[in-house]
Amino acid sequence: VSGARAGSRLYDGSVNAMLDLRQAALVGVAGGDAVALNVAGAKGVFADKKAGAGKTVFVSGLTLVGADAGEYSLAQPTTTGDIVAKPLTANMISAANKAYDGTTAATLNLGQAVLEGVIGADSVALNTAYAVGSFQTPSVGAAKAVRISNLGLVGGDAGNYSLTEPTLTADI
Repeated sequence: VSGARAGSRLYDGSVNAMLDLRQAALVGVAGGDAVALNVAGAKGVFADKKAGAGKTVFVSGLTLVGADAGEYSLAQPTTTGDIVAKPLTANMISAANKAYDGTTAATLNLGQAVLEGVIGADSVALNTAYAVGSFQTPSVGAAKAVRISNLGLVGGDAGNYSLTEPTLTADI
């Protein structure tokens, strides 16, 4: 079988792959034989559940139909696809108001920080050890944007996720 493709998908903790078999075709059929590819029961499975590009996808469930189908054996193909890291959101983080001091440094309140969007019992946690908060400018103002940088993910399944660092507000 040639032309079997697997699409990209967001990490979901499974090995399931979405197949695109619109271009799938049999290779090696003798001229004039009545045999065709049946894709109705096809299933794709990634080699593992981890996020990554160009991952091997095993295809199964393809069958042969037609009057001469019994004269052939079918090798199930492999292809490749991508599992894209699932974005997580860090919540319950805030920035403290401060008196004007001429700097953009912001104090972050990280004690209650939690991750939202982790799948099942995946081992992933928020690492706040190197987190830094900063105002865009040091000038006085209310509800000024505070950018957080250096939040991280740790744990055995951390590589399956990405983290969007939130933007907060506080007063100077």
